[in-house]
Amino acid sequence: MPLLWLFLIVLAVAAGAFVLARSRVMAMSGQDRRTLHSLPNYYGSNAAMKSAIPALLVLVIWLLAQPFYVNNAVSGLIPDAVISESSSRGLVLAEVRRTADGLDLAVETGNMTEDYARTTVDVEDVSARLTEAGAIVTSQVTEPVLRAAQQFRVLNTTGSQIMTVVVLLIAIAGALWAVRETNPTFRARNVVEQGIRALLIAAASIAILTTLGIVLSLLFNTIEFFRLYPASDFFFGTNWAPSFSGRGGSSDLGILPLLWGTFYISIVALIVAVPIGLFAAIYLSEYASPKVRAVAKPMLEVLAGIPTIVYGLFALLTVGPLLVSVFGDDGLGWMQAGTAVMTAGVVMGIMLIPFVSSLSDDIINAVPQSMRDGSYGLGATQSETIRQVVMPAALPGIVGAILLAASRAIGETMIVVLGAGAAARLSLNPFDAMTTVTAKIVSQLTGDSDFASPEALVAFALGMTLFVITLGLNIFALYIVRKYREQYE
Repeated sequence: MPLLWLFLIVLAVAAGAFVLARSRVMAMSGQDRRTLHSLPNYYGSNAAMKSAIPALLVLVIWLLAQPFYVNNAVSGLIPDAVISESSSRGLVLAEVRRTADGLDLAVETGNMTEDYARTTVDVEDVSARLTEAGAIVTSQVTEPVLRAAQQFRVLNTTGSQIMTVVVLLIAIAGALWAVRETNPTFRARNVVEQGIRALLIAAASIAILTTLGIVLSLLFNTIEFFRLYPASDFFFGTNWAPSFSGRGGSSDLGILPLLWGTFYISIVALIVAVPIGLFAAIYLSEYASPKVRAVAKPMLEVLAGIPTIVYGLFALLTVGPLLVSVFGDDGLGWMQAGTAVMTAGVVMGIMLIPFVSSLSDDIINAVPQSMRDGSYGLGATQSETIRQVVMPAALPGIVGAILLAASRAIGETMIVVLGAGAAARLSLNPFDAMTTVTAKIVSQLTGDSDFASPEALVAFALGMTLFVITLGLNIFALYIVRKYREQYE
């Protein structure tokens, strides 16, 4: 049964439980609500919650646990000889999953029957039929892979069928239990409020659990990458030259050129964004009239709503040629092509201006007016008050705004791809083409390469490294914010 149908059936059972419980308690009370402990809808909500929530919880847990069980079971079917030849169990399992998906596609398109897909051992015929069906299989299907793929499909199908039965039984049992316990003296309102409180706690925990899942996903795949590629060559290598032949045997995967390009482009972007954004915030909050502010601030914030691909095209078609006309062969002779650090940095800085200006404007406006009045009472001018009172008081928040802009710059991809090029090099020349960590993460996960190969797994190592660096920057910024906050509180 499709997952959507199962979800809708559970909701239908919960809705039926709601109606039955509400009707039951009203019938038991003789249609007199005054004899009830809670409102009738609370009794119905209690039945709906006890029917739907346990069933959906089991559904989520099952969907998360089944892939681990199936992968472990199928992994035991793969002979050690096949593993030694491919140098990685993950590569073989990836091939098994692709073959299983190909069998599903061949059955759907009519290239083979379900019985044939489950029992055949003719690997040449299977390979031909998978090719005819348009299935993606990166190598010739072998007999161990075919048997493992068939078992993979059987376990997934059986698990889905059992899951459907279990979830429906839990939903029905929860509905019957809730309807049976419904009576006028039952404290339905208390139970429903406790259930809603638990749901709110679960919703608040989603962000934490999502972050934990992201970190664990990066960590496990990073560990797998370092089993296949030396960590010393990755962290201290000065050459980035991945090769998708020989399963990474001839690849140079040094991260230093990528980190240098990331920081270099981000620094150029911040040099553009921070002064302009900060000066704009000071003008809007301290000098601009209400009419000017009402028009200028929304227009400035429009920049934050422009898609990054548009900024990338702007860098490629407008800023790049403009910089070449000034710094190229017809000008100073420093720039050879439109794709360069300066191109991406300038456009990225323009994109970051609203991040700095909008947040800084809100922070400056939050400085108490009494501090300004005290400064004016001592004879200070408006500019002196801004420099010596307002800006120091708002400094912790401004640091946070700059940090947000820096994080946004470090994580940008499309502007880098279109404006800075794809060259991984260590150079101080801002008019050279370079690339960043995020751009290479995209390129390494694009294509038909084996997902368990070093060239694909390196994307997770790059992401983990970027995560650790960003976390360090956040901790440092938090230290600076607390230090200055203590000074002014």
